[in-house]
Amino acid sequence: MSAENKAEEFKCGFVAIVGRPNVGKSTLVNRLVGQKVSIVTQVSQTTRNRILGIVSRPDAQVILIDTPGLNEGGTALRRHMLQEIAQAMEGVDLLAVMLDASGPIGPGDKAVLQRANQFKGRAILLLNKIDRIPKEKLLPLINTCIHLREWTDIIPISARDGDGVELALKKFEEYLPVGPPLFPTDQVTDQPERFLAGEIVREKAMGLTHKEVPHAIAAIVDSFEESPKLTSIRVTLFVEQEGQKGILIGKGGEMLKKIGMAARVEIEALLGMKVFLELHVMVQAGWRDNPAMVRQIDWRTQLSQLSEMSDDLDELNKESAEVAEVDDEGDAEESPVE
Repeated sequence: MSAENKAEEFKCGFVAIVGRPNVGKSTLVNRLVGQKVSIVTQVSQTTRNRILGIVSRPDAQVILIDTPGLNEGGTALRRHMLQEIAQAMEGVDLLAVMLDASGPIGPGDKAVLQRANQFKGRAILLLNKIDRIPKEKLLPLINTCIHLREWTDIIPISARDGDGVELALKKFEEYLPVGPPLFPTDQVTDQPERFLAGEIVREKAMGLTHKEVPHAIAAIVDSFEESPKLTSIRVTLFVEQEGQKGILIGKGGEMLKKIGMAARVEIEALLGMKVFLELHVMVQAGWRDNPAMVRQIDWRTQLSQLSEMSDDLDELNKESAEVAEVDDEGDAEESPVE
């Protein structure tokens, strides 16, 4: 086969993965990508923003969109998450709907299916967590799901163990349009490393505080300074109440130290170098219902702000250089000529 024919057959496109909270979307994305691009905890609503996981194969590039769990609610944070889901479903080539095969189809799943029915393109149903049910229960479940909508495929999987995952990826590739890759083949996510570092800190904080604080935690990277041998990172963890702050810090700072140590090990593996990690905890009452604060936790907003700061700094440096040049010229005119 000629190189030209291979290029013509190369496929590339976007697959949005939707489902209720804690159904396994992030676990699947991480497994398909081959490394962590989306944090995973036992706490629902861990994913708050759209995250791309990029899988590059010889004949295809599959761009997975990990979405927040669909959960109706009135806070600014939940409205933001619903907006992220809606935006993820716009213009994608394929929709992957994930249901938990180990439990009954409940109100949360029905809300997901209702949202999925608004998508007019191809949709694949992923029945996750098949490792938790007897095999004889799988076929009746598939027969029930056949009537939920017109599916392009129904694929039983275990995102945790890997069963059926490769088949799901092959089906994704099969239904994507022909086109060139949109990302370099060695890129696995659209998130910059500084924001992945912040998410890892949040993951460890949520995991170590269990049910006491998690939903109230936000992590914002204040600084990310790289040098050839060391990366220095400062992260602020925001909570809503003083009591939550005390839990995160712990007696004598022990809990914050555990969070920092666990996060630092993983961030060092991600960056491939030593990391100095500085953590702080602040109280921001009612931040989940504060639209400005919710926008702030979106890494795209932070990146835009960093870009604006960089532009302002460049402009300031330019103005300073022009002033210095004028001063130099003035000094030259006033200097005595020998």
